[in-house]
Amino acid sequence: MRDVIVIGAGGGGPVVAAELAGQGLDVLLLEGGPRHANPAKQWSHLEFDANDPTAGFLRFGPGDRSTPYWHREWAQNSFVWELGGVGGTTQHFFGNSPRPYPGVFAGYRGADAALYDTAHRFPFTYRELVPYLEWVEASLPVKPAPMGTKEAVFFRGCEGLGLPLQRSRDTTRAAFRPQPNCILHPGGNAGRTTDSNLLAYPQATGCTFCGHCFQGCYQPARAPRNLFARRSTDNSYVPLGLAADAVRRGGKAMELRAESFVEQIHTEERRGRVRATGVTWRDNVTGARHREDAEVVVMAGGATESPRLWFNSGLPNPNGWVGRGHTDHWFDWVVGLFDEDTGNTRGANSCARVEFPGYGCLENSGVTPAIQAFTMTLSNSGIRGQYTNGRGMRGAWDGPTGRLAGDELRDFMAHGIDRMLNVLCITDDHVEPECRIVPSLFPADSHGAVAKVDIDIRKRSAPTRRNREYITTKAAQLLRKAGARKVYRLDWAPLLLHVHSSMRMGESARNSVTRPSGEARFVDRIFIADNSVLANSLGGPNPTLTTQALATRTAEKIMATYFGGDPWVATGEPVATTDDRITKRMIELGL
Repeated sequence: MRDVIVIGAGGGGPVVAAELAGQGLDVLLLEGGPRHANPAKQWSHLEFDANDPTAGFLRFGPGDRSTPYWHREWAQNSFVWELGGVGGTTQHFFGNSPRPYPGVFAGYRGADAALYDTAHRFPFTYRELVPYLEWVEASLPVKPAPMGTKEAVFFRGCEGLGLPLQRSRDTTRAAFRPQPNCILHPGGNAGRTTDSNLLAYPQATGCTFCGHCFQGCYQPARAPRNLFARRSTDNSYVPLGLAADAVRRGGKAMELRAESFVEQIHTEERRGRVRATGVTWRDNVTGARHREDAEVVVMAGGATESPRLWFNSGLPNPNGWVGRGHTDHWFDWVVGLFDEDTGNTRGANSCARVEFPGYGCLENSGVTPAIQAFTMTLSNSGIRGQYTNGRGMRGAWDGPTGRLAGDELRDFMAHGIDRMLNVLCITDDHVEPECRIVPSLFPADSHGAVAKVDIDIRKRSAPTRRNREYITTKAAQLLRKAGARKVYRLDWAPLLLHVHSSMRMGESARNSVTRPSGEARFVDRIFIADNSVLANSLGGPNPTLTTQALATRTAEKIMATYFGGDPWVATGEPVATTDDRITKRMIELGL
């Protein structure tokens, strides 16, 4: 019997696994997707090869790309951009790691308190989470992002709006700043040359400004896995867990098994309480099924797969909130065309941001040409100049919202990929019970009933709609102040990337699935450590840092509740995932 089985090696699972392995527990980390152990040979910078949702190497599916991807159902106009594999969706994230807004936590009394989703707050104070945020920030590490030309243009727009510079990691007012980011700063030849022959470790360290964050980070060339520039969990917490015995006294290296898709959580009833006892998983390669028991099971499959597994395991749902409250940061995309070089494609993809507490936030997002063209063709407003799809909103941008197609898209791209600037608009979504994950009625796949993402974008609450219009207007104004000669607003259809809250932690048992400790309300010895546990959409900031801080806190709760251990964050020192002892272990493992 294991001490702990963690299901899912995405943004949160490796954190709780590595922390508990560091405390000497026997931890098994199971991942349904592949382990890309040698990305320099397995990956490329070809955009479609990476991001094809059916056959790309970054997809929700098994490692054998000749076999089908794992299906999900979504009936509305949307795109679900979640990945399988070790690292999960952090394999293509931008590394952005801002803290949540204090206004979404219990006890907040700021002047803007009424603007937040007060019906769905975290069941503890922001101050209680800060030590765990600091622990993760030191472990990754999180620093101000490496910046270049596109950030300078973005900041020019911020100054034109009269926004102040934010100097604290805690957000208390509208302000701009460099992105708090977990991408290692350039060192050696990195940032000083474009000659790929000179951008190999150890002559180059950190970010090489290749601009291909969406294609998975494997730079600089020949670096040990834990020294790849972007701190996705496959490059940070997974190495930490594999080296737990080397960096912590009494630590025990975790075991990682990829291509191991968990199909069922087993339970038993004791003294009138249901408790987890273990899991069954299916080997994607052989098709064989395996069962293993554990004292504690941690669900970390993500906001879609965690409720799916709960349903497929036949676990209780007495208040009906399993899968409910699915929030997605109702993104929008505002783009300015410039007559000057903006450096849109160069450097880490997103290195500057603006906070608007109570509404959401903005961040610059430079991307490569194919991804850029994709972003301009995703809309809920039809085709600009052709039809409006019942929307086609007008405002501080030029003309109506809508996607670009035909001649307009050709002319837009021909203007030059490095003479445009993108602003990603991230809405503070309020939790809505009817946005949910349910079992699909489509035929089951090899792992059981698939998930249906059941949301209606046109029925969002008034506060969510208000927030989205506020920040998109600010984005257009920012681009004008930066010098854009033309501004487009796309009115994106749901791009489900920042997804939250489908197994939410909450103040009340009436509308939450998870206790303040991270343990499920209805089944003992199940803890949840992914984005699904977030009580709300954090006010708008990117979710990964908060999820990882909560996973660290949850690891402490597991240790104290079931293994008689003491908390360590308040008294100990975090281990940076770039530590030389981890590097040595990665070299020993050939990683």
